[in-house]
Amino acid sequence: MPQKFTIKEIAFQAGLSPATVDRALHSRASVRQVTKDRVEAAIAELDRQYAAARLDGRKFTIDVVIQSPKRFSRAVRQAFEDELPLVRPASFRMRFHLEESMEEREIIAKLYSIARRGSHGIVLKVPATVAIETCLREIGARGVPIVTYVTDVAADLRLAYVGMENRKAGATAAHLLNKMKSPKRSKILLTLSSQTFQGEEQRRVGFLDYFARRNPTQDIVSVSEGLGVNRTTKTLVLGALEAHPDIDSVYSIGGGNRAILDAFAEARRPIDIFAAHDLDRTNKQLLQDGKLSFVLHHNFRQDARRVSLLFLKHYRLVPDTIEIEEADIGIAVPL
Repeated sequence: MPQKFTIKEIAFQAGLSPATVDRALHSRASVRQVTKDRVEAAIAELDRQYAAARLDGRKFTIDVVIQSPKRFSRAVRQAFEDELPLVRPASFRMRFHLEESMEEREIIAKLYSIARRGSHGIVLKVPATVAIETCLREIGARGVPIVTYVTDVAADLRLAYVGMENRKAGATAAHLLNKMKSPKRSKILLTLSSQTFQGEEQRRVGFLDYFARRNPTQDIVSVSEGLGVNRTTKTLVLGALEAHPDIDSVYSIGGGNRAILDAFAEARRPIDIFAAHDLDRTNKQLLQDGKLSFVLHHNFRQDARRVSLLFLKHYRLVPDTIEIEEADIGIAVPL
């Protein structure tokens, strides 16, 4: 057993005599299992108390770098601002760097700037390009921990990933859409904001893999690089509708859902099933209006809590025994 604490401290916490604790710690004979369990529980409780005492008054500055449409980044920022003040006794100060679109060089320059300025950690949602991953490797070597959010990079470049399991999410969308779709022969439109976002690509792979196994004759048309921005997304969707007059369902991985609806309306085409991601303000309204068939989502505030625990564990300010659960996939439907 570890002996971070004195025998006297453990004995006081366990309500046992120091001699009994000494025998239990050194696995001597004639010590009952129930006594060993009490000693282990006392040490675990002292660990928690010790971590809490070290946390008291500690301040952490975390940089959140997100490339996404405003509707998503606003929802994430609100969740972090609502949740992180509740983390006590440590306190977190968040610096937000939120952009709808950034060139690769701009992302790299921003990350280096954060590292030079100093940060206790970076929460990151950006494309996983070779140059960006090279930058992350250098920043990590400087001791700045990185947590990827919603979309991932190579595992050795970050502390952890926070968000739903994207391949599973794509397969879930495929399963529901396959069950709901009418038997008539028609195509599904799959839209991504960009293939350089690893999370979106994993959703696409999960979706396509499900249909390859369960319904291999289903035709799926993909468009990408609209970056979830309404204008570019609408243009891409209009092009797909013109080229494929039998598209009647949509799996929107990358957002821009109002633009997708506008494109179908402009082309005078109905949508049989419309599956989307994230319960941001726009999608909540579209669900309420009956424009979306279902939305896959996870809890952004729980994500913020996971992020705080990951950084606290990294700095050894909470016990390693604390488990950080993966995000569940929620499904919202029109009421």
